[in-house]
Amino acid sequence: MSIPSQRTGQAPAPGASPSAPAPAPNSPFRGLGRSFDAALARGLGHITRRALGPYQTAIVRIGFAVTVLGFLLHEWPNRRLMYGPDSAWSFDMASRFVENSGAFTLLLWSDSGLWFELVYHLTIAAAVAMLLGWRTRAASMLFMIGILSVQNRSIFMGDGGDNVIHLMAMYLVLTRCGQVWSLDARRRARRPDLGPSDDRVGIVLWAVLGVALLAALVSGSVDSWIWSLFLSGMWLVHGYWWLIRRYAPGEPRVVSDIVANLVHNAALLMIMAEVCVIYATAGWYKIQGSRWQDGTAVYYPMNLDYFNVWPEVSELLSSSGPMIMVLSYGTVIVQVAFPFALLNRRAKNVLLVLMMGEHIGIALLMGLPFFSLAMIAMDAVFLPTAFLLWMGARASGLRARLTRRKPAPPEAPPPPAPAEQRPPAWAAKG
Repeated sequence: MSIPSQRTGQAPAPGASPSAPAPAPNSPFRGLGRSFDAALARGLGHITRRALGPYQTAIVRIGFAVTVLGFLLHEWPNRRLMYGPDSAWSFDMASRFVENSGAFTLLLWSDSGLWFELVYHLTIAAAVAMLLGWRTRAASMLFMIGILSVQNRSIFMGDGGDNVIHLMAMYLVLTRCGQVWSLDARRRARRPDLGPSDDRVGIVLWAVLGVALLAALVSGSVDSWIWSLFLSGMWLVHGYWWLIRRYAPGEPRVVSDIVANLVHNAALLMIMAEVCVIYATAGWYKIQGSRWQDGTAVYYPMNLDYFNVWPEVSELLSSSGPMIMVLSYGTVIVQVAFPFALLNRRAKNVLLVLMMGEHIGIALLMGLPFFSLAMIAMDAVFLPTAFLLWMGARASGLRARLTRRKPAPPEAPPPPAPAEQRPPAWAAKG
């Protein structure tokens, strides 16, 4: 009769010594190093081969361009009173404030009314260029400069939406937000053989902006060394990109493209993190408020004359205690839960719908359309790609019906880099 092994509880193999130890089980960490290396290589290849989220960055670009353009046109009759020479926040007061804060604005370079009109309308033109996706690299810089100039001229004229626009305008400069749904993408699709030397409009635009920047630096208008380095660096980067495309299409172009993708993906990550920080901060601060704790916080702004756009609707909602409680607690729950909902796709999509619905309600009931548009444009970075493609197809169909043209096929994301522009082997393995 065989003696069961004390180590395994099973009979020893025939011919084996009863006292021989059983073989040790395989380590659970066996092969972990190779798996980790393969996963790391796949991850590096994923973030270096292409700019992620082309449709998400495009919808964010369009959303903020629409918001800024709508705001500037809405305030156009009162522009001089709000941000110009007739503002109650006078030129001298604004200049002293900017000297202490270090904020950047072109509108304090001169107190001339002509200069104000030029900057204001150039900002409108930059918003239109961003909306259409025309020369998005240069347009994003002009868009950011125009927004900073207008907002920092009269700092007391804005609200929370202005802060969001302020931040997102700077992030969009670092993204490749014109990959799809832009005139740039259409030009590349129609003229794939167009070389850098054939792009005369881009060369002229780059030269004009360089002359303007040189004049500003020489005259001392840009007195901040940080802004001087940033503006000069961005202009040089655009020139470097043209030179690389023109004279070094091999490995230097590959490396430059990898760096550009990394910068884009890092900026996209910052936009997503900014959304989470804004909602988490707002939600946790609300929790500390007594009115939010007892579920009555929404009641008070709905009964202020400043926010009471539709008195009958506001009165109908505020007269219902359960409705006020649901809106108050629902706002806090959605804002606090959103960063955690990103771990689950379905929960994230549900909360996105709720938050966008909340902002639409704020726009209609409280008369804050541009704040709501800015928040919805910010939330759009988390929209699923399938939904964005469906929305783009519907927009193309509507445009075709209006123009009586054949609907265009859904726009595809940029193709992978050609063979001579692919990343190194270590980034492509796995």
